[in-house]
Amino acid sequence: MKYKGETVVLAYSGGLDTSVAVAWLRETHGFEVVTATGDLGRVKDLDVIQKKALKSGAKKAIVQDVRAIFVEYFVWPALQAGALYEERYPLATALGRPLLAKLLVDAAREEGARYVAHGCTGKGNDQVRFDLAVGALAPELTVIAPMRGGMNMTRDEEIDYAKARGIPVPVSKKSPYSVDMNLWGRSVEAGVLEDAWGAPPRDVYEWTVDPDEAPEKAREIVITFREGIPVALDGKDLDGVTLIEQLNKLAGKHGVGRIDQIENRLVGIKSREIYEAPAAVVLHLAHRELESLVLSKEALRFKSKVASEYADLVYNGLWFSAHHQDLAAYVRNTQRFVSGEVRIRLHRGTAVTVGRRSEHSLYSVALATYGKGDAFDHKAAEGFIGVFGLPLRNQARTQALWGEDNAALLQVPKQVASRSGPRKK
Repeated sequence: MKYKGETVVLAYSGGLDTSVAVAWLRETHGFEVVTATGDLGRVKDLDVIQKKALKSGAKKAIVQDVRAIFVEYFVWPALQAGALYEERYPLATALGRPLLAKLLVDAAREEGARYVAHGCTGKGNDQVRFDLAVGALAPELTVIAPMRGGMNMTRDEEIDYAKARGIPVPVSKKSPYSVDMNLWGRSVEAGVLEDAWGAPPRDVYEWTVDPDEAPEKAREIVITFREGIPVALDGKDLDGVTLIEQLNKLAGKHGVGRIDQIENRLVGIKSREIYEAPAAVVLHLAHRELESLVLSKEALRFKSKVASEYADLVYNGLWFSAHHQDLAAYVRNTQRFVSGEVRIRLHRGTAVTVGRRSEHSLYSVALATYGKGDAFDHKAAEGFIGVFGLPLRNQARTQALWGEDNAALLQVPKQVASRSGPRKK
């Protein structure tokens, strides 16, 4: 027992892997195990989790409700950035890991521990997120990951191991899904989902109804933003946690928020992931629509590039990096005029924007209208087109871009490319 008498602080979710890890760390290495649990919206009863950790063999179980911190300092900044990994995944699990790692480091320092541990596998992304976050916050700590070295159990073996020790686990051999969830979304993988051709079984979903069984009547909602942060639903001011919880239920009732994605993991593996994120899907849509109203064309185009970089950064576990600080500073500055309201229509699995308004709107009816009150100077368009098209005309004259010799390159028929038309026989 290499570490006999040493204390290790284990990031504890109460799931199969970490429940088994508590006992395994004690029995195999002689650790005194302290568990640290942060409720990001998954834990229904912190007291139950605490008792379960102690029953699994922990000498102490630290539990904290950090939902409000999660929303304010992790979810909202990612929403403001428009961060969607591979343009779809709202990063629910990825956003939770740096906060849990911070709780892990804080607990280790309070307990005087030199070791921290997590239940991440060697094939997933979470191991990177935990290891990098701990390394950035407390490089003096040593990270232990039983799942990627030592335990070496299949899920069925873990279930048997837990049952033999009287540790209750929320899975069975018949339905061995791996599930992670927080306020911002629910992630499901493993089991029958590993067949990329097979449709997800009904029991995979918990937050969303089947769109075919959703209410026939559509529901319209209004989301109010202040500087890029949602602050009200249907005119009622709500704190972040409550707003997300209510929107999860409301959108989920209408079948909105299901994502079935083949995803490129950081470790180089493609995986099939099922996500449920009703609030995240709706809020990202609404936020994007409001930005389209108040940000300039140049800002929107550049911010879309930042959004992709920001999403990759979060997904890859680099939350506690200088690069993130730099991107976050830019994102915050773009949000100073992103205030207003967006009306969304929910109907049988779809969320569609049907209205948006803001006192900072760059949309001008007087300029956009084709009817009475048109304030656009149509005559000015001639000069604009002349100047804008000058380089094109100059190049066409000197390089004969549209001659028939270039037809193949331009992928148009010769008779179309030819300036003199088709040849006469």
